[in-house]
Order: sequence, then structure tokens, then C-alpha cells
Amino acid sequence: MARQSVALFGGSFNPPHVGHVLAIAHVLSTELCQQVLVVPVFEHALRKQLAPFEHRVEMSRRAFDWLPRTQVSTIEERLGAPSRTLRTVIALQAEHPDWDLRLMVGSDILGEIHQWHAFDEIERRAPPLVLRRAGSSAGGKAPSLLPQISSTEVRNLLGAAEQNAAELTQLVPRAVLEYVRENALYRSVP
Repeated sequence: MARQSVALFGGSFNPPHVGHVLAIAHVLSTELCQQVLVVPVFEHALRKQLAPFEHRVEMSRRAFDWLPRTQVSTIEERLGAPSRTLRTVIALQAEHPDWDLRLMVGSDILGEIHQWHAFDEIERRAPPLVLRRAGSSAGGKAPSLLPQISSTEVRNLLGAAEQNAAELTQLVPRAVLEYVRENALYRSVP
């Protein structure tokens, strides 16, 4: 059985934005990995408030399914709450022993790894593939690959979507924006 290099791209995807799309496109186009597995978190370990899981999965599918060699997984729903990256990595390795996993993260996450459960074990099992994000000092002198966009910023703009329509079309994939509108998501953003 041939081994396959797979990037595990986990996150809240609350909602997914063009920075996420660009990250996947970069990894696939530079052949850092042969495939990207997008894993929306089921329940955030730090208890962050999220849109319902099924909405975030569907938005992720709409944002990423058109990208080749990219798949959205609901494994964390099956594993139960709270979501832990290590548990997800172990489960994926058991299900796919032919995969060489890499944990795909933006450089801004490097400042938060002290909050992660057993990051040293995650690092051993799925060595991080760090993509430098604009505005982040982490990641050394590597060029910034990802724009400085955050889902928090997007949610705030969605709270007043009519005034921010032009900006939102630059930050959020069209199919995701349509889904957000159809399902009246993020309307109660302060």
C-alpha cells in the first residue's frame, strides 16, 4: 500500500473564508501534501461559541469541495465532545494507516499551542505544516502566504451585512455567503 501525505486542516470554520481557501490551494499547488482533509471542530475544547456543527460542515463543503484532492470530514462529530486534535489524529491514523499526517496551521496559532492538549504528541504524530499569516510575527522570516483575515472579523461584518456587502464578497466565498443568508446565520453578532 503506497503511503500518502495528507494535511489535516482543522478549525472552527465559523465561517470559512478566502484565507482558508488560499491555505489549501497553497498546500496542494506546492505539493507540500497530496491531499487536504478539512476537519471542522465538533465542539471547541475552549468552549468558544460556534454556529451549529451541521452549518459549519455545509459551509466548509461549499467553500472547499471544488478544490481538487480536498475533502471535508465529520470525524469529530463521531468522536464526540469536546474536540481534541490528538484524539482526531489518533483516530485518523487508525483508520488510514497508509497516511502520513501533517497538521496544517496558520502561524498565528503558534502562540496558542500552550493551550492545546498534548501538543508535543500531536507534533510527533502529525508534524505541523505552518503557513505564515500576514500580521503574525510567528513563523520567522518566511514570506506571508495568507492574508490577515479572521472568522471573527467576518462574523462582525456579517452582523451588519447590508453595510458590509462589498467587503464580505472579498473575504468570503460566494457559496458560503449565500448559505449564510439562506440560513440567517450570524445575525445576532454584537
